[in-house]
Amino acid sequence: MWQEKEGAIFDMDGTLMDSMWMWRDIDIEYLGRFGIALPEDLQLQIEGMSIHETAVYFRERFGITDSIEKMQSDWNQMAVEYYRTKVPLKKGARELLLKMKEAGMRLGIATSNSAELTQECLEANGVRDLFDTIRTSREVQTGKPAPDIYLSVAGEWGIDPSKLVVFEDIPNGVIAGKRAGMEVIAVADPFSADRKAVLQDLADGYIDDFTQILQEESERGQVIEESRQRN
Repeated sequence: MWQEKEGAIFDMDGTLMDSMWMWRDIDIEYLGRFGIALPEDLQLQIEGMSIHETAVYFRERFGITDSIEKMQSDWNQMAVEYYRTKVPLKKGARELLLKMKEAGMRLGIATSNSAELTQECLEANGVRDLFDTIRTSREVQTGKPAPDIYLSVAGEWGIDPSKLVVFEDIPNGVIAGKRAGMEVIAVADPFSADRKAVLQDLADGYIDDFTQILQEESERGQVIEESRQRN
């Protein structure tokens, strides 16, 4: 599918990066400062929200009186060291990004995370320079599942949404990409493993990791070469 596209847009946490585990740890530590135990449904409730929307949700649900700005600053400080030293790219991601770049595709990030943490993570993994655009939910009117963030990237590039492919790991992200008129490939992640059937139903394709795409491309190339040799 991606070989027919002019660009690819990746969600970051849980899609491009193996990072969803760390946010649960951060939520436990952060809420613990206020004597609050982590609710089991928290990650599901806030998925797709921008960092600003998440802070508003925390204030309303948990009665935290800190300012929105302080909450966001605290989360950034807690997360920055994780991103610098403990969060790796998903399996096969680097190789696929390089292949896409070599093919002349535009590459973008569309994330609910902050711009600061996104930059830290991409730079720590040595892939920042591969991306033409980094867009965060803070820069658009409404976060996922609204299509705003994906349409914003398409608009910047001047590319019709139908010519772009999106990679996402959660249902709200897949819905956002589909609402934007783009084809969406869902990427497996332990955090969303219990929603695999939902993701498979919503998305145009589903992969266990990025090596699956690389393997399929390699096999396709072999078939084409064998066909040429026979002819």
